[in-house]
Amino acid sequence: MMNATNDEESCLDKSVLSYIKQMLMEDDTEERYSMFHDSLALQHTERSFLEAINHNYPSPSYSSSTHYHLDNYPSVDSPEPCLSACSADNITFSASSSCASNNTTSSSEFPLRSLYPLLPDTTDEFVFHSNSTQSTINTPFGFFDNPLAEIFERRVDLGTLFLPANTPFSSSFTKVPHVVIKTEAEEGDHFLTGRKQREREEYEAADGRSRKQSAAHMDESELSELFDKVVLGTDLRKRVPPNTTHKTTILTNMLYGGDVWENDDQVVDLRTLLMLCAQAIASDNPSSAKQLVKQIMQHSSPTCNETQRLAHYFGNALEARLDGTGYKVCSALSSKRTSAKDMIKAYHVYASVCPFEKLAIIFANNSIWNPSVDAKAIHIIDFGIRYGFKWPALISRLSRRSGGPPKLRITGIDVPQPGLRPQERVLETGRRLANFCKRFNVPFEFNAIAQRWDTIRVEDLKIEPNEFVAVNCLFQFEHLLDETVVLNNSRDAVLRLIKNANPDIFVHGIVNGSYDVPFFVSRFREALFHYTALFDMLDTNVARQDPMRLMFEKELFGREIVNIIACEGFERVERPQTYKQWQLRNMRNGFRLLPLDHRIIGKLKDRLRDDAHNNNFLLEVDGDWVLQGWKGRILYASSCWVPA
Repeated sequence: MMNATNDEESCLDKSVLSYIKQMLMEDDTEERYSMFHDSLALQHTERSFLEAINHNYPSPSYSSSTHYHLDNYPSVDSPEPCLSACSADNITFSASSSCASNNTTSSSEFPLRSLYPLLPDTTDEFVFHSNSTQSTINTPFGFFDNPLAEIFERRVDLGTLFLPANTPFSSSFTKVPHVVIKTEAEEGDHFLTGRKQREREEYEAADGRSRKQSAAHMDESELSELFDKVVLGTDLRKRVPPNTTHKTTILTNMLYGGDVWENDDQVVDLRTLLMLCAQAIASDNPSSAKQLVKQIMQHSSPTCNETQRLAHYFGNALEARLDGTGYKVCSALSSKRTSAKDMIKAYHVYASVCPFEKLAIIFANNSIWNPSVDAKAIHIIDFGIRYGFKWPALISRLSRRSGGPPKLRITGIDVPQPGLRPQERVLETGRRLANFCKRFNVPFEFNAIAQRWDTIRVEDLKIEPNEFVAVNCLFQFEHLLDETVVLNNSRDAVLRLIKNANPDIFVHGIVNGSYDVPFFVSRFREALFHYTALFDMLDTNVARQDPMRLMFEKELFGREIVNIIACEGFERVERPQTYKQWQLRNMRNGFRLLPLDHRIIGKLKDRLRDDAHNNNFLLEVDGDWVLQGWKGRILYASSCWVPA
């Protein structure tokens, strides 16, 4: 049993490595931006564009009188000519960026259109041997009825090339509106408005200017080694040195800000100060809250121990909430588009010490493989496909199946990208998977969908008769709005979509947390507990001065914390729930929890032990859920479902 498991996991590593090397052959790897989830980037881009043409950006607060008419708009050529360069007899590629309906939105429907007013409402079909593609870009604004709209869009797009990376091109046309904090209904009496923070804006502008530099060259062997480490975890057994010289620490602080701390024994109880500050904000006591924020920032740093790092990012979030600039800070962080190369380097630090996502992928692959072993056609519907790293191992395994490989169909679903090519990154992922399947002689068809998930219809999934249908979603549903924001919420809408698709299995992986509640103090406390575990995990396993750790904490943890603490309503997109809450929600929407396969649990435990992770990582089973966490704190959970 042990040898079979090792052979299987070794095959998994080799197949993913081959997939990564295929990616490295592309010329613009370093120039592409990260695919890590960013729900606010599209809102930020649309807000700047609408200000440039003197249109007011729709308020996150829904007005029942708002309607959008989406009929009879001009079309332009599709910006995806590269798809005609590949050909294969048994490989088909299609893409869709259509909304569910072009009908007028009724006052009772969920108004997510107000968040993404410029999304294309078309359906495009791509076949590898085709010569051309067509797409349509529709908008609810009369400006685009003008025949000169296409010329205007192109000139604006060219003009932005000469601006700093994070500078909205609308700044020359309109004055930036005064921003106040928005709260949900339950917190209506407890919010603070405030001034814009000049120092923060100057820092962001300077940081944007500093990023105007040519990309550094990186040869293929170096990139190959980098991807090997990230995807395969080839150095998981190598501990990062816990200590460095004082000189290196000083240099790191100079680069990333913060004071130099020569020891970690500080008398100040930063967690108590953070809780007192949150309570002061909730009780509408801004003077006391500002004093506490000042004290927190004096005793915190992004380069010291885990408590001081935690306090630094939570202090920034509290300051943004006091100033009423939470959305602006999140938008500024989103506009600083880190390259995929840099984010993969930073993610390697996290992946080298954290087994959560790797084990979740192994669980998903085996949960799909076991019941589909005799299927002639397999259709995987992947919500949040990103780079597609989850599927090369399964493709390689299917190619060696007795009796020949089945036909594999993957529907890759992702959030739309800002700009005129919302489906670009999901199309790239589909093209890579298609080339990988061609090498392994696995018949393959890819259907790309880049649109709001609550607008997808069952017809868009293109399910065919007599195929094994598997729905997979790992750590994505926490970005969907729930009933605390609007009654007809996105979470239930997507679950109903999956239910109507009638899959043979639904693999559901979630971030386990309780900081989705509308009450600020409760949300703050739960978020503090959750991120305390994450910062402690990194501090235990990664050197404090590691620049990649600093980047990961700033770009991911820092942005998430600001969104959780300083944003409200539609602007708050980080909304995880506990696995028990998800179990109730899934059952309420017509699903039945499947019993766990103990053979899969054995593989997960063997992989965790073989990779020699810290003993503080936990892997447990509770009521047919696989739980992962750190020092007793459950952070992630996975389970399998079928329609009841």
